[in-house]
Amino acid sequence: MSKHRINKREFLKYGLLGSCAFVLGAGKLHAINNLSLSKDDLWKWSKLSRYYIDTPRGAKCLICPNECTLEEDETGDCRSRVNHKGKIYSIGYGNPCSLHVDPIEKKPLYHFLPESRSFSLAVAGCNLACLNCQNWQISQVSPKDTRNYDLMPSEVYKQAKHYNCQSIAYTYSEPIAFYEYFYDSAKIAREHGIKNVMISAGYINEKPLRDVAKYVDAANIDLKSFSDEIYARLNAGSIDPVLNTLKILKEEGVWLEITNLVVPDWTDDLDMIKKMSQWLYKNGFEDTPLHFSRFTPMHKLTHVPATPVSVLNKARTIAMNEGLKYVYIGNVPGTDAENTYCPNCNNIIIERKGFRIVQNNLKDGKCKNCNTPIAGVW
Repeated sequence: MSKHRINKREFLKYGLLGSCAFVLGAGKLHAINNLSLSKDDLWKWSKLSRYYIDTPRGAKCLICPNECTLEEDETGDCRSRVNHKGKIYSIGYGNPCSLHVDPIEKKPLYHFLPESRSFSLAVAGCNLACLNCQNWQISQVSPKDTRNYDLMPSEVYKQAKHYNCQSIAYTYSEPIAFYEYFYDSAKIAREHGIKNVMISAGYINEKPLRDVAKYVDAANIDLKSFSDEIYARLNAGSIDPVLNTLKILKEEGVWLEITNLVVPDWTDDLDMIKKMSQWLYKNGFEDTPLHFSRFTPMHKLTHVPATPVSVLNKARTIAMNEGLKYVYIGNVPGTDAENTYCPNCNNIIIERKGFRIVQNNLKDGKCKNCNTPIAGVW
C-alpha cells in the first residue's frame, strides 16, 4: 500500500484551496479561498471517520478493502483520509470540486426516473487507481489539490431543489472516498424528499455499505472485469468486494444498474464476459440493466485503441443469451442498443438518442403493447 506523508502545516491547509470557476449561478454557493485558518476553519472541511480502529502500527481505516493503516500525518490510498493525532479524518467534507446538473441517463441509469435531472457532485479522491480512469484529474488527487466549492450537507439538497432535480448523484470521482460527506448529505436529502444516487466502483466494506444504503435509492456500480488478476493490474483492486457490493445493494432494496467498460486487450475477452453474465444471472441479476461501455484512449492507456463496436455487440449478444433482459451499449452514438426493449414482445419501451428520450411506451411500469412489467423505478 502506498501512503503519502504530509506535515502538520500541510494538514492545516487542507480544505482551503484556490478559487473555482463559475458555480451554476446559485447565489449561496461560493469558492473556498486561500485564507488564514483558525482551528474552527480546519474542522469545517474535516470529519472524523466513522470506521477505523487503533492498532500498534497506527490507525486502520475500515471503510474499504484497502484498509490502510496510517501513522501520524499520513494519508491513505484514497488521498482523502489522514491520521491526525491518532484518529482518521476525512478531508473531503463539504468541499466538492465538481457540481453539475445532469440528465439521469448520463449516470448511466436507464430504468430510474427517466428524463429527470440529477444534481451531481464530486469530491477529489478515489480508493482505486484505474489506468483507464476518465476523471483522473480529480480522482487521482487530494481535495487539497483541486478548486472546490463550500457546500455543506445541509445545503446540498437545497441546490438540488433550486435546479429542479429529483435526485442527487454522488459521482465523477468515488463517493466511497468522501463517504462521510456522501452519508450525511444523503441522509438529509432523504428527509427532504430528494432521491440519492450512488455512482461507484463498489469497492467498499460491508458495514459502511449497509449503513449508507439506507439512504440510497439507486446505484450504478462499475464491474470493471471478471478477473481478480485484471482488477489488480488495471484497477489496483480485487473483484470479490465488488461482487459482494452488488449482492448487498440488491438485498437492501437499492435500484441497481451495472456498467462494464470493455477495454481492448484488458476486459474484452468474450469468455470472461460470458462468465460474468452467467454469474449475474445465477445470482438473481437477470432484471438488472447491464451497460457495456465503449473505451476511448485516456489517462495511462492512451496507446490503447477505442473498443471496436463489433466487440460491444458481441458482448451484448452473449449477455442476453445468458438470460440478462436489459443489456445496453454506451458511448456509441446512434446505436439501437441504447433503447429499452420489452423482454416479452421485443417492442421498444424507451427509445433514446444519447441522453434524450424520443419515445416512452411505458404505462404504469408496464409495456403498453403486452402489459409485461418492466423492471425499474418509473
